[in-house]
Amino acid sequence: MSKTWQISPEPPIDFLSSHPELPPIVARLLWNRNFKTQEEIDEFLNPDYSVDIHDPYLFKNMTKAVNIIFQAIEKKQKITVHGDYDADGVCAAVILVSCLKKIGAENVNVFLPHREIDGYGLNANTVEFLKKEGTELIITCDCGISNADEVAIAKKSGMKVIITDHHTVPSIIPEADAIIHPKLPDEKYPDKGLAGGGVAFKLAQGILKKHKEKNDKLTDGQNHESFEKWSLDLVAISTVGDMVPLRGESRTLTRYGLTVLNKTKNLGLQKLLATSGLADENNRPKRGAYDSFTIGFQIAPRLNAAGRMDHANSAYALLSAEKIADAEKLAMQLNQNNSERQQLTELIVNQAKKQIEKTGQKDNPALFAFEENWPAGVIGLVAGKIKDEYYKPSIIMTLNDGEIVGSGRSIYEFSLIAALQSMPEYFEKFGGHPQACGFTLKKDKLEEFKQALIKKATEETTGLKLEPKLTVDALINLEDVDWKLYDLLQKFEPFGQTNEEPTYAAKGLTVVNINPMGQDGKHLRIMVKHNSNVVKKFIGFWLGDAVKHPDNWKGILKPGDKIDLAFSIGVNEWNGNRELEMKIKDIKKSVPA
Repeated sequence: MSKTWQISPEPPIDFLSSHPELPPIVARLLWNRNFKTQEEIDEFLNPDYSVDIHDPYLFKNMTKAVNIIFQAIEKKQKITVHGDYDADGVCAAVILVSCLKKIGAENVNVFLPHREIDGYGLNANTVEFLKKEGTELIITCDCGISNADEVAIAKKSGMKVIITDHHTVPSIIPEADAIIHPKLPDEKYPDKGLAGGGVAFKLAQGILKKHKEKNDKLTDGQNHESFEKWSLDLVAISTVGDMVPLRGESRTLTRYGLTVLNKTKNLGLQKLLATSGLADENNRPKRGAYDSFTIGFQIAPRLNAAGRMDHANSAYALLSAEKIADAEKLAMQLNQNNSERQQLTELIVNQAKKQIEKTGQKDNPALFAFEENWPAGVIGLVAGKIKDEYYKPSIIMTLNDGEIVGSGRSIYEFSLIAALQSMPEYFEKFGGHPQACGFTLKKDKLEEFKQALIKKATEETTGLKLEPKLTVDALINLEDVDWKLYDLLQKFEPFGQTNEEPTYAAKGLTVVNINPMGQDGKHLRIMVKHNSNVVKKFIGFWLGDAVKHPDNWKGILKPGDKIDLAFSIGVNEWNGNRELEMKIKDIKKSVPA
């Protein structure tokens, strides 16, 4: 679907004049990302771990939570860390369990739910199981805030519960013994956008701080600060993988986490990077430093694949591995899971599209597809691809243990979680974010739910021009794309939510050459020139439909055509060589002035 380009405005003259030290392109990027005060700019461009990381005890319940944990350890009670089945939840669980063991906890267990059997978050069966297993303290990470009933059951059975979470806070808040959640209505903690792994890390910081009061070292002889900072690679994976805003403390944690990732001591991560072809035999990056793209498109999908295709326990085991053979075996398993996940997702996307077309939904404000035998582990990915294809809120559902479970992805203009919160009568349980949700439907409520969501989407989107938009940070000449510009952009890493990789556009380019790339010609390499005779190369991933073969142009693109390109600027590194690489984000035929 064609995108509307929205060109970001130039910053006001007074902003430019008050920051003469900033190159114009940097000033423009900062202004349009809403970094306008000197303090905000300094924190963004030069994050400082010693200054920009907040005291964990700013959380109102941190003291209470830490005291409960130390009492449980002193009494040798069994502690179970209850995580989630995605990369964020797995990393959060590893951070907490590792921390507890480092301070001497001898009776620590982990429970990660099975996506299809247990579903998201706590459930009554899990609470009963943990009680039978002797658990006396449950610590949730990346879940729990939507589980008031389940927490009540746990409390009634004599267990204590600490919740660490970051998801949307429901109207009924669980009566846990302590809740560490930045978005609670009366929570004063400064960073509201922490990922689940980030919140778990803050609890770990609180635990380490208290332990240090009476202990110079951790149980293995490591000092507290060293363990804390070597955990940042997992925090970065959580933060980028869960697509939370990369601002403030979250950005600082991720920035330092990427530094740690590039020299990680985590054996499982080392082997996962090697198996993925990203690291050499000495565990060093093969093609330039690992960055947010590495996490978002290489590491997190492989960790997520464990929970989608089998069980997240294998991802947890990988990140906790202490033996090389175990780490290598688990890394290969996750790599295979990811390949299978990609193939299965593509198959179901095609089936869902056919169903949507066949049922005449194309003109509806919200789209639905349901098949009893679709694996629940991939329906969220399918929903995302359907949403991208049609640019409409999209719900994909399947049958799981006799119940209809669904996953939704939405467009910017329509909040799915707000919609679901307005119609709770249709669900056994639900949760999520404005652009993503998951739910279990009550029996025989499918058609009523579909009609209610269509009505809600109609009310909120009627009159709006719904089409995908691409924010273009600036129009530039290709002659200005050089290493100096690339180096300036590096100050904006890590890229992610609310700090997307800068996108530029150049208009009136002349196509010099165009060739397919990759298996089945799925990608394109386009050579173009602008005002001068300098020819530059652009890579268009997944744009192969523009041309299937050099001798078969299909009349879409051909040498001599005038085109406009929106693109990002990266670097391609191989065998010690480096070259700038422009990646196409959108392509249009030029319109004569």
